[in-house]
Amino acid sequence: MNLKTKFILAPMAKYSDIAFRILCRRYGASLCYTEQISAIALKNENKKTMELIKTSSEDYPISLQLSGRDKEILLEVIKKHENDYDYIDLNFGCPSKKIVKCGYGSALLKEKEHVRDLLEYLSSNMKKPLTIKMRSGFKRDEALSLVKIMKPYVDAVAIHARTREQGYSGKADWDIIKKVKENCSIPIIGNGDVKTPEDAMKMLEHTGCDYVMIARASLGNPFIFRQCNNLYNEGRYSLYFLEDRKKAFYELISLIERYKLNNLFLMKSHALDFFKGFNGSRELKNKISLSRSREELMEVIEKF
Repeated sequence: MNLKTKFILAPMAKYSDIAFRILCRRYGASLCYTEQISAIALKNENKKTMELIKTSSEDYPISLQLSGRDKEILLEVIKKHENDYDYIDLNFGCPSKKIVKCGYGSALLKEKEHVRDLLEYLSSNMKKPLTIKMRSGFKRDEALSLVKIMKPYVDAVAIHARTREQGYSGKADWDIIKKVKENCSIPIIGNGDVKTPEDAMKMLEHTGCDYVMIARASLGNPFIFRQCNNLYNEGRYSLYFLEDRKKAFYELISLIERYKLNNLFLMKSHALDFFKGFNGSRELKNKISLSRSREELMEVIEKF
């Protein structure tokens, strides 16, 4: 893994579509992922799933993130789709009860021998680099022992420094990322509690990780990638205001329409993220929610 910048857009359910990925790239994200894709749904060519894996020449480099535990099914979909992606990522981190109940996501962190067998099989039968996104453990920190199992077979590991049991509560323990990086030579991507450009710098300095993955802080705020890059390279960054947000939001709507993701709920979700925190945003939130068409939504935003 040799990316142009240190800052990566995390895979996020309902947000990591091609339009939002390209917008974040334009503002400096060096790598983006599809949202978590069920290997079984992809094997069955589920219509909604096929929409989620849509990509283009502007959407580069791109990682296809898969969830699953059956090595034959995973390899089948990897071999069918890997030519369209730069990396294949396996999700060992999703804390959702539904996902864990099926034995996917962070549930796999409890099965070290299965993980070893799965990664050995996939890595020896696929062409593209294999990466992992994981939690630090299921109930307790086991990140280092898990990464030591993974490192002969993968090209990078992203560590969300919370256990599955924590969910998104509590504080991410960056010392876990530091310990893994100090003991493993493969690229390590840090993830968890990066809310500002300053947080990203602190994570790099504290953990020594190779890259920083930014998730919810990017929602409505693609500028964070440019700010992180400027702070990293120049020691300072610019602020972005309401008119900047409007410009970026219109850019996103244009991308949504170009890639035929014309979903009013999606547009409204992004609008709520882009314009929260401003004076009058509570009233704006109600108007966005009540908008019945793309035209009504855009009129509401233009008048804000």
